[in-house]
Amino acid sequence: MRRRQPLKSNKLKKWLAAPYAVWAVGFIIIPLILILYYAFTGEEGGFTLSNFAYVATKENIKALGLALWLSLLSTVLCLVLAYPLAMILANRNVNQTSFIVLIFILPMWMNFLLRTLAWQTLLEKNGVINSILSFFHLPGISIINTPGAIILGMVYNFLPFMVLPIYNVLIKIDRDVINAARDLGANSVQTFLKVTLPLTTPGIVSGITMVFIPALTTFVISDLLGGSKILLIGNVIEQEFKQTNNWNAGSALSTVLMIFIILSMVLMNKYDKDGEGTAF
Repeated sequence: MRRRQPLKSNKLKKWLAAPYAVWAVGFIIIPLILILYYAFTGEEGGFTLSNFAYVATKENIKALGLALWLSLLSTVLCLVLAYPLAMILANRNVNQTSFIVLIFILPMWMNFLLRTLAWQTLLEKNGVINSILSFFHLPGISIINTPGAIILGMVYNFLPFMVLPIYNVLIKIDRDVINAARDLGANSVQTFLKVTLPLTTPGIVSGITMVFIPALTTFVISDLLGGSKILLIGNVIEQEFKQTNNWNAGSALSTVLMIFIILSMVLMNKYDKDGEGTAF
């Protein structure tokens, strides 16, 4: 009887995983297959690589380069802001269910579009911020419809995805390791660079991946805060599917973008093999 229990347990796990497998096939695998099909076929259905020649046009290269630059800059800013904040939370022994941590998780539960629209209302020329500055007879700001507004929207929306993985790794570090480094004569800077920072690498890599990928593929933030004047690669893909109805070109652009996503995932798996930075 004891030998049969593991077999029954494995069968039960397979049956419990069946709904997820159906969901993954229907909403992940099949859409990816369709994208690859349209990317490598023409309007008549024949095999072609001409769609990827369209990707190499000046406008699309500019949109891709700008998207990479803004997403990279936003990721760096998120890391600079998130790491000290995560260290403060970890040093204060804040529980994962505490109110302070809930403050950072709460925006993730709110609608992404509403959060971005709120910033549009705050930043526009006659918005809340400029109204307050005008009331105090201070010069107004003109940040809306600029790359700066897009970066601000990215940092605001994706900052929790950087804080939580780093915080999750920091609270797992044994304090005895830190104390041992201090006992051996290491100062605060040496302890951070040689002990804390290497141990938090999985959380950093996981946070970078979780911020960089959505920042690179976003089109809502650039639409609302960029005023549709600044085209990122996500906006170009959206236009190809929704406005020009050119699914072949849109799929080719999506395939190129998918390469960057896969590279990011490979990087995360290399430095976070145990998933320490993703589990919360």
